[in-house]
Amino acid sequence: MKQFAVYINPNLDTGPIFESLAELSRRLGLKFYGTQAQRDIIPAHLECCDPDQGKMPQIDCVLVFGGDGTILRAKTIAILTGAPILGINLGWLGFLSETTFKELESSIQSLINGKYKLINRMLLNCKLRRKGKVVFEGLALNDAVIYKAETPRMINIRTYSEGRFVFSARCDGAIACTPTGSTAYNLSAGGPLLTPEMRAIVVSHLNPHLLSIRPMVFPSTNKVCLKVTGLHEPAWLQLDGENVHQMLIEDEVIVTEADVRVEFIKLSARTFYRTLRNKLHLGK
Repeated sequence: MKQFAVYINPNLDTGPIFESLAELSRRLGLKFYGTQAQRDIIPAHLECCDPDQGKMPQIDCVLVFGGDGTILRAKTIAILTGAPILGINLGWLGFLSETTFKELESSIQSLINGKYKLINRMLLNCKLRRKGKVVFEGLALNDAVIYKAETPRMINIRTYSEGRFVFSARCDGAIACTPTGSTAYNLSAGGPLLTPEMRAIVVSHLNPHLLSIRPMVFPSTNKVCLKVTGLHEPAWLQLDGENVHQMLIEDEVIVTEADVRVEFIKLSARTFYRTLRNKLHLGK
């Protein structure tokens, strides 16, 4: 690996990051590119690429400096370039990150020497359908969340799988997530933990009124539909914490496994289970 796209949490002190990248570029003959979307925080000497416009060189890896939210925002670059993500944790939890800023040089050396593995993670394709017409479509690496925000009054959501009615729930909202997203909002809502290499869609509800309402795991080959059938105020659809769209009564969110995936770089022998213990304090 010789050419890298760089995506950074703009709230960070970016000076030390770019100084380190400049030093690595000089000593190791590497090429680093910023993205046009972050042009305002990229030093003038660093060339920018524009994946959204198809204007980009061959990218071998996307270096993401920040936390999990930054990685979620960087997924589009990975999808458009076909390059894997290496997360460098400069955030709070960094569950999706593989390394730290202190280990940046050794991590880059591992990439150059081919000492890494690739972990393939599924994405969700999410369509917001209104009166039979798709009014919004997007991809989610973590989750699609339906929620209401203005009053304590519940909404009613009907769940379907492959066109078959599963159950109806009065609740504050619902989450459809990937195995990657199972450790995020889904976990807070009492949903199950899934290993990242699995292919499944998890549906969990937020504060359901009935104790009998439980999360469900569907095969990723299924088309899952979440339909809002009872509503006293506007509800909202959010993908990976962004792309907020208003939902009306009888609107449907159609969730399927996307045709594209995102690859993550794995450098160490640390297992997913060890990460659960160390970062989520599971069973400690």
